[in-house]
Amino acid sequence: MKTLKTIVLSSLIAMAMGAFSSAALAEAGEGRVSYSPADAIDMVLGEIKKAQAAVAAGASGDEVYKIIKQGMDYSKEVNANDVVDRERARANETLKKARTMAKNNSMKGIEEHLTNAAKAFADLKPLI
Repeated sequence: MKTLKTIVLSSLIAMAMGAFSSAALAEAGEGRVSYSPADAIDMVLGEIKKAQAAVAAGASGDEVYKIIKQGMDYSKEVNANDVVDRERARANETLKKARTMAKNNSMKGIEEHLTNAAKAFADLKPLI
């Protein structure tokens, strides 16, 4: 009886592991939209351009913060390989500086950080 219990329990565990594989759950679900790395880079660059236009138009720090935050959310989709991910993290640091400045409503000098971030994200395209 003890051996039968062990066999049944082992079989149940094996079936449970096979039924819910992590590869099957890793795909984008109905509520999640995934983008290719090149499309995500274009979307980040678009948000940076929107932020630059908002700064030039004299928008408030809160509005610019929201735009930059959206761009940072898009940057999470840029995950082609390790090299691209490291460079994306470096580019994100520059974008974080601009976001922090916008959050503090310190708009002086934010344009330089946005320009550097745009250049850093544009430099990611050849690495894909």
